[in-house]
Amino acid sequence: MGRGRVQLRRIENKINRQVTFSKRRSGLLKKAHEISVLCDAEVALIVFSTKGKLFEYSTDSCMERILERYERYSYAERQLLANDTETCGSWTLEYAKLKARIEVLQKNLRHYNGQDLDSLSLRELQNLEQQLDSALKHIRSRKNQLMYESISDLQKKDKALQEQNNQLAKKVKEREKEICEQGEWEQQDPSSLVPQQTTHGTLDLPSTNSQANPTV
Repeated sequence: MGRGRVQLRRIENKINRQVTFSKRRSGLLKKAHEISVLCDAEVALIVFSTKGKLFEYSTDSCMERILERYERYSYAERQLLANDTETCGSWTLEYAKLKARIEVLQKNLRHYNGQDLDSLSLRELQNLEQQLDSALKHIRSRKNQLMYESISDLQKKDKALQEQNNQLAKKVKEREKEICEQGEWEQQDPSSLVPQQTTHGTLDLPSTNSQANPTV
């Protein structure tokens, strides 16, 4: 038959408790030594008996160095946990604020659209009406400003087109005048009436219709 599971509890008999402490303490120190050698681990073990007697074990007798390392690690870990907790708390608070803000904005948007007005009092409805009137004035002012700017741009473009048309018309008139002057000059040029000389130095005279009769 197998051995049953023993329930751990305080040993009431002082002698048995002292004997058990001695055996378990020796086994615990032995295990601490074994894990430090086999696994190349730094181990620090501190045990106080019921009478306050200290029993300790440390790898290579460096208890102070191991405890100092433990203090640094535990402090860094506590700081990290504190920062995480603080960050988490700040993010939770910020989320709650943003959520409430979004709900207010959505509610106002529904009111501006004429929805969910039954829950508003007379004064709230008057405030809403004033806000809408003020917003409508700003909208009309902005619309008129854009219309004036658009009209001004169109007037500037129209003026520029008129100036271009005037310049083109002026150029056309100047060109027509040049063509007319050139035609008149060609008509009045006397050199066109002078007969041209031939290559033999004689003048080209107009031929006569009569020819000399041949001799019989």
